[in-house]
Amino acid sequence: MNRIIAILVMLIVTVNAQSEELDFVISGGVDSARPVAVLPFSWQGLSDQASQDVAAVIASDLRRSGRFSPIQRRELVQNVDNYDEVEVKLWQEKGIEAVIVGRITQVEDGRLKVAYELIDVYKETQEVRNGQLYTVQRNKLDSYSVFIQPKNLRFHAHRIADRIYEKLTGERGAFATRIAYVTIDKSLAKPYRLMVADSDGYAPQVVYASSQSIMSPAWSPDAQKLAYVSFQNGRSEVYIKEIYKPIKAVRVAAFEGINSAPAFSPDGRRLALTLSRDGNAEIYVLDLASQRFDRVTNHYAIDTEANWTPDGQSITFTSDRGGRPQIYRKNLFGDKPVRLTYEGNYNASSSFTPDGKTMVFINRTAGVFHVAVQDIESGVMQTITETKLDESPSLAPNGSMIIYATVYRGRQVLSVVSTDGRFKARLPSKKGEVKAPVWSPYLQ
Repeated sequence: MNRIIAILVMLIVTVNAQSEELDFVISGGVDSARPVAVLPFSWQGLSDQASQDVAAVIASDLRRSGRFSPIQRRELVQNVDNYDEVEVKLWQEKGIEAVIVGRITQVEDGRLKVAYELIDVYKETQEVRNGQLYTVQRNKLDSYSVFIQPKNLRFHAHRIADRIYEKLTGERGAFATRIAYVTIDKSLAKPYRLMVADSDGYAPQVVYASSQSIMSPAWSPDAQKLAYVSFQNGRSEVYIKEIYKPIKAVRVAAFEGINSAPAFSPDGRRLALTLSRDGNAEIYVLDLASQRFDRVTNHYAIDTEANWTPDGQSITFTSDRGGRPQIYRKNLFGDKPVRLTYEGNYNASSSFTPDGKTMVFINRTAGVFHVAVQDIESGVMQTITETKLDESPSLAPNGSMIIYATVYRGRQVLSVVSTDGRFKARLPSKKGEVKAPVWSPYLQ
């Protein structure tokens, strides 16, 4: 009976987890993607097959980057698992630029050895064979081998995809990362849930559940903590929660009035947030070690949604001090705020690409809210989405993609767009609504 109960509990947990997963639906921008082939990884182990289809995970990652178009398995012209067996002419005739092959072997202690090679089928290289130098019509761009625990197989598939992406683009990949977001399901006793999942929406877990609203999640730079706003006690309060430790969240701001919009500094030592503790909504910075609050802005207008520049020396924030919400930047060492946005009658929710050259935000023009990017040096702005009621944009740690909340067919869903606006996809929840997404930093 105990075994039956345990099995039923496991089934319930599995069903709940599946119902909270996000689907990934590509909606545009794959026409210019580079064709590649990801061959199925061979398997040698005690079971009939590996617990994860590593090649499928890698292909999905590359496809949702918007930069690559892995061909379907039915179109593969070879089914091999190592570099030496790849016949480049077959792939050249298919128009494929690169081929990925790999192997998974279970060793005696139960661990898995995962190995792969990335092959450029057009570039020649030279190899020494039996003491002779030969020109070979292919080039091994990368090879990788690692011993892992079986439970980490899917994560390491993301790691391989990151390596492939970097080798083919020169830019670090961001597939082995996570996203946090808030779900709303009114059928539950605690309908508001702060969730964390892999960057593709897989393996969601509940970080915090509440009967009241949850807002503004923000990752710490080490990707181990989340700051968020909770209304559980009848008013807005800011908390910090260790994600992977079974300890209670720590309340860091619970003043009378507004406590909102937390944002960790790049070094993780400070937290910018909006407080009305002195009567008006202003930007403050909390030193997490000393618990000291320093006021950054001092204006009769509403100042909110602070975020940090990559160097940690300045913050940007949204303020209506010019009559309508616009984005301003202020150096923390005494400079007056400088207005950054002028196009449209509403600009908010700013963040920067890692190089600090591009700002991402929400722009409203002609009554429509879109994700926009602006070159910092020239001030030129461009809207990059076609969805409606966009909000809460968050950059991937490599600056290539933006996840944001929007409305699709009357429901709040998450969407993804590349920073250049070419690639677009949706991540709708299978049940309820989703909002307030935030992309994690690189995982340690």
